[in-house]
Amino acid sequence: MASDKTAIDGLRIDRGAEEATESRRGLWIGLAVAVVVIAAGLWLWLGRSRAAEVRVAEAVAVSGGTTAGAVLNASGYVTARRQATVSSKVTGKVIEVLVEEGMAVQEGQVLARLDPSTPERTLAFTQAERASARQALDETRVRLREAELNLRRTRRLAEEKVVSEAEVDAAEAEADSLRARLDVGREQVTVADRAVALRRQDLEDTVIRAPFTGVAVSKDAQPGEMISPVSAGGGFTRTGICTLVDMSSLEIEVDVNEAYIGRVRPGQPAEAVLDAYPEWRIPARVIITVPAADRQKATVKVRLGFERLDPRILPDMGVKVAFLGEGREEVAAAGKPAVRVPREALRGDPANPAVLVLDGETVERRAVRIGPAPGEQVEVLAGLAAGERVVVEGPVELADGDRVKVRGQEGR
Repeated sequence: MASDKTAIDGLRIDRGAEEATESRRGLWIGLAVAVVVIAAGLWLWLGRSRAAEVRVAEAVAVSGGTTAGAVLNASGYVTARRQATVSSKVTGKVIEVLVEEGMAVQEGQVLARLDPSTPERTLAFTQAERASARQALDETRVRLREAELNLRRTRRLAEEKVVSEAEVDAAEAEADSLRARLDVGREQVTVADRAVALRRQDLEDTVIRAPFTGVAVSKDAQPGEMISPVSAGGGFTRTGICTLVDMSSLEIEVDVNEAYIGRVRPGQPAEAVLDAYPEWRIPARVIITVPAADRQKATVKVRLGFERLDPRILPDMGVKVAFLGEGREEVAAAGKPAVRVPREALRGDPANPAVLVLDGETVERRAVRIGPAPGEQVEVLAGLAAGERVVVEGPVELADGDRVKVRGQEGR
């Protein structure tokens, strides 16, 4: 029995030894997990603390009249909708010019006078003809009264059988003839009156007056020269006294490539920059797109009006125009120049673009609002200032707050 008990005891499982083994195994697993976590943390910390090598570029303000928020740029000239070369209605010799370049004139003001000698003599001649026609008319009236009296006497005598019916008929014919002559005389007086009015108008046309209020921009004739409403005399006859411009009608005309005319609409805000004053931005607005294209140049003419006129704006000045897009009028009104960066600086979703701005040894992720992006440069409307540097080349996983090391920079 003793041997059997010993054999049975040898087959019994030692629960204490098994629990000790499991405890040691759990401890080793825990230590392994802790080592892995610590190693991963150290790796991440070392990765974050190690400076990534990047290339940066500087955001620059675009000069030369480019406006922030512009969807299209074009160039053209200042024009006047109301401009005239003032000439005469008749051909004559200039005897007096009363206008000089740059002179402001009012509507109806005398600008020049022509030699009136011939119109004066012609007027005197027609006045004499009118007087003669009136005298002839008076004579016809007197003769008609005499004929009517004679006709009445003849009829009384015919009733008394003193004269024949033939004499009565002759008296009636004489009276009727004089009545007809009286009507002709009245018409001749009317014709003479109109001839006098015509010759008087010719005399008045020797005085050349301003057709509207404006400024004389050129003086084209001198006393002693011949002037005519049409070119004649082989080029020795002037066709105008001066060129008058209504300064209140100044506007802009630009030629826009027909491929981009869809970006222009009536009433669209714009900014104009005169070549003579490159730092002066003038608010303007589209008046109309002329409904005709130039086949040779493939352009469409666009007319714009100034929001405010200024004495510095002169006809035929060169001007650059920036057509503003929706919601960008306020950006331009702030007077800020356009800021551009390389396209490579944009990161994130195209609908919500962002850039990484260099801040000391780290980078800052910053959301931006961009404008038109034709080519390798993009226009930043908000979120970035001129002079700040942005990352254009670096690790894709670069994030806000990461340390970086500048490898090079460009100031494009």
